[in-house]
Amino acid sequence: MTDDVDANLARGLELASHGRQQDEGVLVIRTIAMPADTNPSGDIFGGWLMSQMDLAAGNMAGRVSQGRGATVAVEAMKFLRPVKVGDEVTLYATLRAVGRTSMRIHVDAWARPRYSGNAEKVTDADFVFVALEKDGTPRLVFDEP
Repeated sequence: MTDDVDANLARGLELASHGRQQDEGVLVIRTIAMPADTNPSGDIFGGWLMSQMDLAAGNMAGRVSQGRGATVAVEAMKFLRPVKVGDEVTLYATLRAVGRTSMRIHVDAWARPRYSGNAEKVTDADFVFVALEKDGTPRLVFDEP
């Protein structure tokens, strides 16, 4: 009986495991693509995916700068495959550079079909954020020592 319970648990853990798709990056967002997020062709709208990526990059920018920031650029986004309704979308963010007032954050987006154990990379991009004061003017990312 114990063998069956252990085997079932092991199988369940394997099926539930999302796996790590890359060596670097912090898992920032995991969400499910929903019907309301589709384009007229029935695939997930690219703008929805880009907004999720912007949220992930903004989350990391806020952690790094310990405050408010704004997206000033998105570079080199190419869609590799469509995201379907029901896919689990996972976003990883990696801090690539920090300037005086700006941060470059790379975001990788992966999608896993609902009943599959295999995720595929769907896009990636670099997001540039500027750290902001409360009044919206640029500020140093890190306080001067």
